[in-house]
Amino acid sequence: MREILFKAKREDNGEWVEGYLIKSFTGICYIVKLYDHILNILEKYEVDENTLCQFTDLTDKNGNKIWENDVVEFEDTGEEGYEYKEGFDFINRAMVEFAEARWSLTDFASDNSGVMDEMYDHAEFMEFWQY
Repeated sequence: MREILFKAKREDNGEWVEGYLIKSFTGICYIVKLYDHILNILEKYEVDENTLCQFTDLTDKNGNKIWENDVVEFEDTGEEGYEYKEGFDFINRAMVEFAEARWSLTDFASDNSGVMDEMYDHAEFMEFWQY
């Protein structure tokens, strides 16, 4: 079962914190870190709602968590078995977003990529994403 984690900037000092999201009845957002699974709160931080980012449950090649609104960089897979712009190292950059009930990439730095067409087949895209 996946953990649904968030990160956001603290209201008091602007530092990024990650944990579970709680929104009060008054509309204030908090990120909390739990002491145990019985909801004993270890730490609680008021955060700026405009900076909230959800964890995608994916990590990059270095083991770092990939968050909503992160900009990721990846090599082009090419089309039909050949590398795009053969002889060149072509790198894509795009922002991670949650749209249409799934994680996807948007705001590509370049639109010359075969990846853009492939990303719309979610199963194939998620398989590609692992690399």
